[in-house]
Amino acid sequence: MTAPRPQASSIPDAPGAYLFRDGDGRVIYAGKASSLRKRLASYWGKPLHPRTEAMVDSAASVEWIVASTEVDALMLEYNLIKQHKPRFNIRYRDDKSYPYLALTVGETWPRAQVLRGTKRKGVRYFGPYGHAWAIRDTLDALTRVFPVRTCSNAFFDQRARAKRPCLYYDIGRCAGPCVPEATGVTDESYRAHVDAMGEFLAGNARPILRSLETQMRASSERQEFEQAARFRDQLFAARRALESQEMVLTPPEDLDVVALVEDDLEAAVQVFYVRHGRVLGRRGWVVDRVEDLDRPGLIASFVEQLYMERQDVPPRILVPAVPTEANLLEAWLTERRGKPVRFAVPARGAKRRLMEVVQRNAADAFQRHKLRRASDFGARSRALAELGEQLGLDQAPLRIECYDISNLGASDKVGSMVVFEDGLPKRQDYRKFRITGVQGQDDFASMREMLRRRFTRMLEEQERPRDERARRFSYTPALIVVDGGRGQLSQASEVLAELGLSIPHIGLAKRLEEVYFPDRPDPLLIPRGSEALFVLQHVRDEAHRTAVAYHRSLRDKRALRSPLDDIPGVGPARKKALLKRFGSLTKLRAASADEIAATPGVGPAMAAIVHEHLHTPEDGRATA
Repeated sequence: MTAPRPQASSIPDAPGAYLFRDGDGRVIYAGKASSLRKRLASYWGKPLHPRTEAMVDSAASVEWIVASTEVDALMLEYNLIKQHKPRFNIRYRDDKSYPYLALTVGETWPRAQVLRGTKRKGVRYFGPYGHAWAIRDTLDALTRVFPVRTCSNAFFDQRARAKRPCLYYDIGRCAGPCVPEATGVTDESYRAHVDAMGEFLAGNARPILRSLETQMRASSERQEFEQAARFRDQLFAARRALESQEMVLTPPEDLDVVALVEDDLEAAVQVFYVRHGRVLGRRGWVVDRVEDLDRPGLIASFVEQLYMERQDVPPRILVPAVPTEANLLEAWLTERRGKPVRFAVPARGAKRRLMEVVQRNAADAFQRHKLRRASDFGARSRALAELGEQLGLDQAPLRIECYDISNLGASDKVGSMVVFEDGLPKRQDYRKFRITGVQGQDDFASMREMLRRRFTRMLEEQERPRDERARRFSYTPALIVVDGGRGQLSQASEVLAELGLSIPHIGLAKRLEEVYFPDRPDPLLIPRGSEALFVLQHVRDEAHRTAVAYHRSLRDKRALRSPLDDIPGVGPARKKALLKRFGSLTKLRAASADEIAATPGVGPAMAAIVHEHLHTPEDGRATA
């Protein structure tokens, strides 16, 4: 099923958004374009990325909506994605639920508190912060300056019924709005405290610090020393709260810093919010890369998502690469902010160092995300059980073996076998193969040789007495995964049939993570985000990494290989001494046996062997 190509003349040459729908009418992809005609034509006019090709193959129809401007098309695309949640559009999810410091300005008597999750109306948010304790430390300092209540509404109502404020009023940490007739607080005076706290948290701390210092000096000059001491304590508390916000830029600026790390399947994005030169908050996302986007496209998609949901837009946004359609995004953000907004890629100085810090945070978050999914035993058990159900196995595959081939041209063809038990890598059971029986570049034949060698060895080990077996090769896997599609899978089926083995085996293709079965005509698409798919991806990626690393090591060794390596008796020490004395292999070839014998550690007998070997014709020299 592929969406029929619409007539070019029927598509308006205007900005807008477009939708691909499947056979059931569900939206599977939404996009935007400055020219709908040109953009839609690109889906049929040239070779497509595998993910894009899979989307077009899954579509049964395409439709479009014309917008008046490119900015309107951007907004329209966002709303369509938010409404339909298409499976082929990139999705963002928080890598954790970050806490915010919130002021409930919509309440009669607002309070300061820690909030997570979906943002609510009538609440002013600051942050997010890395940890809830960081917010509580900040509140502990700020309520000494701005006596805003932090109690729950239930406790507030209890004190109101009792007509007696709590201890926080007695120690000057709350203005006591629960009993205004006793404490004398008014709506105007209390709102002034709330607004001042909000301004301080928003980064406008300097006027407040100046005011406290002025009041402290004035009280001292009037010899109101107790009042001066209170202003002094408030000033210290405000400075302590300010110190918790790291100063990163001088002179102070307002900007957001975006950094990301990525692989073929996912990406982690981090944003630091810098106001008046201080980091006021940070937030992270993990991205499921279902959409065909390069790095600039991924940044553009993220920026659109971020500022559609965030009202606070700074004048400058630091990014690791200029986003796709940067001019369009800048125009849209300028319209939202009411003042110019620009992207910048920092190249040096404090901003570059700040970008590197955010980049490290993104890398750490990405690593934690992957380890968190892999290390939780309960999650692994559920993932393996789900994988068994998805693949139609009788039980969860507790031992999985995955195979991959790596080669560049006809040389150094290698294969890897990785083993996962209980959802975790069992590295002592890994095995690397040098493919020796295949002429030229033939991945299918190389896969067949590797599998035949592995499972022949397994059968040989199983025939031995139990106490004499090499355990890593004698175990029968519960599931075999080959990296590739139907062609690679057929090699596994042939080898297992030749050896009389009946082991469940599948192929995992990179195009859209399709799972191929030997006895089914159509591949299985395990839902993205599924823990079962994560297990397969983790196994496949580990096999690929191992094969590529082994191939690279062989290639590097070959590049450094010398004819001296083939001479019996010439080890690393003599080789180093010879090359140090003569400087190059060419000069060593030109030397006489007596000159070679003068090298430390090389006597006349060894010198004669070296001289003879280096002057043997090429076709007569032994090779490795």
